[in-house]
Amino acid sequence: MGTVKQLLVWGNTTLLGHTIQTALKANTNDVFVVLGAHYTAIKNDINKFPVSIIKNKDWRLGLGKSIACAADHIINLKPEIDAVLICLADQPFIDANYLNTLIDNFSPGENQIIATSYKSGVLGVPVIFDKTYLSELSKLGDDKGAKQIIHAYASFVKTVVPSFQNIDLDSKADYDAFYKRAFDDF
Repeated sequence: MGTVKQLLVWGNTTLLGHTIQTALKANTNDVFVVLGAHYTAIKNDINKFPVSIIKNKDWRLGLGKSIACAADHIINLKPEIDAVLICLADQPFIDANYLNTLIDNFSPGENQIIATSYKSGVLGVPVIFDKTYLSELSKLGDDKGAKQIIHAYASFVKTVVPSFQNIDLDSKADYDAFYKRAFDDF
């Protein structure tokens, strides 16, 4: 990207600010934000939001390690939770209605995983994991995220297909094109 992706402008905030606002509008109890690279700059930008910030010192290990940091934090400080909903900052077209659809499809105590189904048939984020998976999530440590847990427990996975194209902004060209589509057409 050539810059800190999470701090790229998205409307009147940043990509991460937009994701936080979306999570706060959803039917969630607590919002945790895992930060690694550029921790201080990003933390200073999001301090205004009522979220708990978790520092991932091993962020170079990838997304799995960030998920592990969050899971470990939740195991230790919020053992009463029913589930965790994982979102990414680079999916700005996810809205609170979609997150609530995932939440509405979740039934506590049934070992469910509620995953987003992409057009290619791949399952991924946003995703909800029942609390029974927290221990396994806390052991992740690579850049594959939690895909292996989704695959290992396929019989417990329920999928939700978004009514919109779920886009990951993985390059500057993606960001520029989708920003233009989202904001320059007014």
